[in-house]
Amino acid sequence: MDKIKKMNMTTQIIIATILGVLVGVLFGERMTAINVIGNIFLRLIQMSIVLLVMGQIIEAVGNLNPKQLGRLGLKTVIVFMVSSLLAAFFGTLMGVFFQPGKGIDFSLITGKKVPKLGASSSLQDTILNFFPNNIIHSMAQGMIVQVIVFAVLFGLAISFVRLENPDNKLLQITIDFNSVVLKMISFIMKFAPIGIFFILASTVGKMGIKVLLPLGKYLAVYGLSTLLFLFIWIIVVALYCHVRPARLIKNMMQMSMMALATTSSAITLPVELKDAQEKLGIKEKVAKLVLPLGMSLNSNGSAMHMAITLVTISQIYGYSHSAGGYFYIVVLSTLASLANAVVPGAGLVSLSIVIPQMGLPMQSIALFAGVDWFVGMLRTILNVDSDVFSALIVAKGEKAIDYAIFNRDSQSVKLEMTKIR
Repeated sequence: MDKIKKMNMTTQIIIATILGVLVGVLFGERMTAINVIGNIFLRLIQMSIVLLVMGQIIEAVGNLNPKQLGRLGLKTVIVFMVSSLLAAFFGTLMGVFFQPGKGIDFSLITGKKVPKLGASSSLQDTILNFFPNNIIHSMAQGMIVQVIVFAVLFGLAISFVRLENPDNKLLQITIDFNSVVLKMISFIMKFAPIGIFFILASTVGKMGIKVLLPLGKYLAVYGLSTLLFLFIWIIVVALYCHVRPARLIKNMMQMSMMALATTSSAITLPVELKDAQEKLGIKEKVAKLVLPLGMSLNSNGSAMHMAITLVTISQIYGYSHSAGGYFYIVVLSTLASLANAVVPGAGLVSLSIVIPQMGLPMQSIALFAGVDWFVGMLRTILNVDSDVFSALIVAKGEKAIDYAIFNRDSQSVKLEMTKIR
């Protein structure tokens, strides 16, 4: 028992996934009776999602200082929003083109087809439904996009009120409240391996091993999407900033490897800040503003992850979307990426935000639990690298790139360090 407690969450989830599949295969439909335990776990996650999303976004936006940000901050936020929207759009496009979820009728889990919500909504209705007319009603109904729009505006209002009244305590209350919500979710996530085991055991017992077939294709498509999007980023930055792509890749290699190894943007941030200044030549005023902000406001990897997963699950359910439906997926994934939770199993928490918004069952989250570590690697490297690419674009516009630092080789750096010593 002590050995199990010492295992990290990722290892526990992988073991639970394997055991759940094996038990489901061995005992078949008899395992459907235990699905209630998995559903309890999903409800425990879902019960605090609205509070988590609202609190995290109010804190992130409320912490901004409008007076200090000025033109530089506005430019940074615009780059963030455009890049996250494009990442979500690209993920949706790749999902539609390669169809990683096609070929399996997953509706047998619920016994009925999922209603085709996207097909009946016009683009105008979709856009109008982004804006709440009663935020309490939106929270009660779990309308996440409307909650996010309110949270962004509320956070902006807090940031301006803080300028007028520095003694206002509302932001600190929000920060303290968020800490409690995150701690509660951390407690719940400790039971993730148990919940995932029961969900998978009952699902595989009812559907058979074929229900897991899309995961290999899903991972391949998501990996290809990440590589292609990074390639596009590199070309855009190289052309705009007038740098060599090979040099750009080389100078970012250390932070990229750190992101892959740790699957954590927070842990990678110190290396990211150091290399951005010492290897890429980004001036301190830009690096120290853009990169920390990017952790909350620029999650290209998370936006793409949610978009491509929503498309995959929709295909598994035989769920067709209109143009307005796909547009909703792109915007929902972009806005939800603002609410990244820094807790174990954050990918599963993110999916629990967006999946119910598309009318899809929460049980589908369990299918992706076993590959969450691999997805986390791809998600994190795109999150981290896109922050740095954004910083380079902002720095270029501000003439804040030192090309002498960017183009010097490691040998020169070692010689300089030797002289300093």
